[in-house]
Amino acid sequence: MRINAITNWAYGVTVLLTGLSGAAFILSTDSAIKERQAVEQHLVLDTLGEELALGAETRSDEARLYVMRNDERHLEAFHRAEDEERKREEAIKTATRFGALPGEMAALQEIMRDAEALDKVEVAAIEAYQKGDRAAAQEKLFGSEHERLQTALLDTVSRFRDLTNARTGGALSAAQAQSDWYAAAAKTMLGITAALFLSVLYFILKRRVAMPLSRMSGIVTRLAEQDYAVEVPLDRRRDEIGEMNQAIHIFRENGIERDRLDAERRRDQQTKDLILQMMHRLQACQSQDELAEVVARFAPQIFPNLAGHLYVLNDSRTLLTQIGTWLDPEHSAPSFPSSACWGLRRGRPHVSNRGQSDIACQHLDDHGAIGLCVPLTAQGDTIGLLYFEEHLKEEFAVEVSRLYLELIAENIGLAVANLQLREKLTNLAVRDALTGLLNRRCLDEALNRHPRGKPLSCLMVDIDYFKRFNDEFGHDAGDVVMQYVAQIIVDTVADAGSAYRFGGEEFTVLMPDAGEAAGFALAERLRTRIGTTPLSHRGRILGTVSVSVGVASAPDDGPVSTLLTRADAALIDAKNQGRNRSVLASGLAIGEGAERRNLA
Repeated sequence: MRINAITNWAYGVTVLLTGLSGAAFILSTDSAIKERQAVEQHLVLDTLGEELALGAETRSDEARLYVMRNDERHLEAFHRAEDEERKREEAIKTATRFGALPGEMAALQEIMRDAEALDKVEVAAIEAYQKGDRAAAQEKLFGSEHERLQTALLDTVSRFRDLTNARTGGALSAAQAQSDWYAAAAKTMLGITAALFLSVLYFILKRRVAMPLSRMSGIVTRLAEQDYAVEVPLDRRRDEIGEMNQAIHIFRENGIERDRLDAERRRDQQTKDLILQMMHRLQACQSQDELAEVVARFAPQIFPNLAGHLYVLNDSRTLLTQIGTWLDPEHSAPSFPSSACWGLRRGRPHVSNRGQSDIACQHLDDHGAIGLCVPLTAQGDTIGLLYFEEHLKEEFAVEVSRLYLELIAENIGLAVANLQLREKLTNLAVRDALTGLLNRRCLDEALNRHPRGKPLSCLMVDIDYFKRFNDEFGHDAGDVVMQYVAQIIVDTVADAGSAYRFGGEEFTVLMPDAGEAAGFALAERLRTRIGTTPLSHRGRILGTVSVSVGVASAPDDGPVSTLLTRADAALIDAKNQGRNRSVLASGLAIGEGAERRNLA
């Protein structure tokens, strides 16, 4: 039952008991009034009887004293007593208003008759005495008749008093008993009212209100301090305290949910901040290696439960090669054909083995791993792949992170595309379009950047009789010859130096930290490899290709500023000596099959 209903019932019962108690007190007071009236009636009637008896005796005494003493004062007193006796006789007539019963009224009437008879005897005696017959007067006053009448009067008065005592005593006892009963009832109801009030105070205010509120005050204080770990005991009472307890439960659950949402929002904001940081760094990358390092550093922070690889497609769009990795993924190959990935085939994210409900990519192993492949696209072209798998058997929450995964993939794809475009533009700016070698401007910059005093060898390479290929087989064949020679130069030089197209059919090789002997040896290897491989174009044999090489070094035989000039002079000397040979700018030249000779 609700506290409000209990309080209302208690209030109503208290008011009712208070009203009944008041009514009992009123009835008790009325009984007391009746008791007092009964006492007053008893006193009035008893006094009336006493006065009648006393008055009769007084008149008799005054009459006797007058006869015996002949004193007029006694006669006057007799007449006064007689007047008072008449007044009492009038009061007796109205005794019914004092509640006299018929038996009592009959006794009063008998008293009146006896008093009148006695009064006649006494008046006759006084008259006889006044006439001088004193003996007759004394006879009447002291005789047996007078004695009988007086005795009868006193007996009747005594009987009247007994009757009034019996009646008024009974009425008094009844009134007193009724007064006592109503007083006891009023006190009992007052006691019940007090007990009810105390019960309401204890059971409602203390047990149902004060004690639960005392328990909940500490809980509310902790909840106000956002300490939602506090346990709230569930109170299923259907009253205000139960509703308050339920409200506190709801407040705690809402607080926990709000904390969870705040935590998710903070994690989400942290993820967005990390993604933004990664995007800024991706935009500043100068190479794919730097980009792979940025992705490998930020991906574990953004998705701590996901390991992964970053793949890039080759120029022919047939092979994916891993350029970055994080958290040691185990189930995907480091490189694989683009056709092995369903994500690349479909052009959209693909989850492999998701509850065995989807087909797995072919680049995954057969261990039932769950993998996510997100294609990297830019301007509608696929340029790579982001691969993710679960890390340390933790939850693979792809659905929650899919938006961020796609956002990251889009930005990584744009960054890779920008780097590839930059690389292409850089190659167009610094490399020869036909041969792929560094151009003349790069050659000049390299010479200008070379530290003064450091060894540097330079090879000037010229294709012998190049015009013959253009005239006999066409310019396309000439282009093939130049591309062929350029590729052999790149393969032969490798990490020993850098190859440049000087112009026309001439090429230049710079070898840092190498003397003229090392340069001459490289020139001979180049000349040998170029001249020993037959060349064909469109089914036609072009024949063998030979080159002439001039070699110069710095600072042994001159400064870097004259290095190209000296190497070109050595090349001209090689051509003048019959071509297909290497010549040192310092004076040593070796022809094909010829012996060394000192040109100094």
